[in-house]
Amino acid sequence: MDQIYPKNCTAFVGMNRLASDDVREVARKVKEATDKSNDKTILIFDDSNGETVEFDLRGKVDDVLKRLDATIAKFEKNSSAGSEEPAGPKGPGRPKLGVISREVTLLPRHWDWLNSQPGGASVALRKLVEEARHANAGKDKIRYSQNAAYKFMSSMAGDLPGYEEAIRTLFSANQSGFKKAVASWPQDIKAYATKLSNDALREEK
Repeated sequence: MDQIYPKNCTAFVGMNRLASDDVREVARKVKEATDKSNDKTILIFDDSNGETVEFDLRGKVDDVLKRLDATIAKFEKNSSAGSEEPAGPKGPGRPKLGVISREVTLLPRHWDWLNSQPGGASVALRKLVEEARHANAGKDKIRYSQNAAYKFMSSMAGDLPGYEEAIRTLFSANQSGFKKAVASWPQDIKAYATKLSNDALREEK
């Protein structure tokens, strides 16, 4: 399965930040660093979710970037195709909403209620999802931030002093406690963990 590449990412050599930029520039710097020393252990993280990222570093820098561009282009093409409305007969004035057909399992009473709504089940479901998205936007932002910081810290800070306390204060939204827990960490690790946890710790709870 092809790697799904982020827009921006950050690479570390040990506890030191190597690069933090758009994915192509980080790939370039990672390849250059690897060519200088194969003994270096480099870990790359997606800035949006803390997931690890891997590059195919075979060949020269241009080879790496060409493969990266091809993979990104393929993903974008597949994403675009997947969001198109399935082919089939269209009623008069039917809007192009980028509908994706998927199975939803509900109890009979749920279907009865949905089908009784103006516009039918599909319109009602879309409306419910949008309302839920808006209602939970704040909580979702905090959860994404917590998960991103946790993934990064689990990979890079598990052996550092204060790690368990940092995780506890992250999920309890204790900003001052988190800062204290990570105070002795290497500067680049502390800075990136703080960046990823920013939305989760924006306000003292």
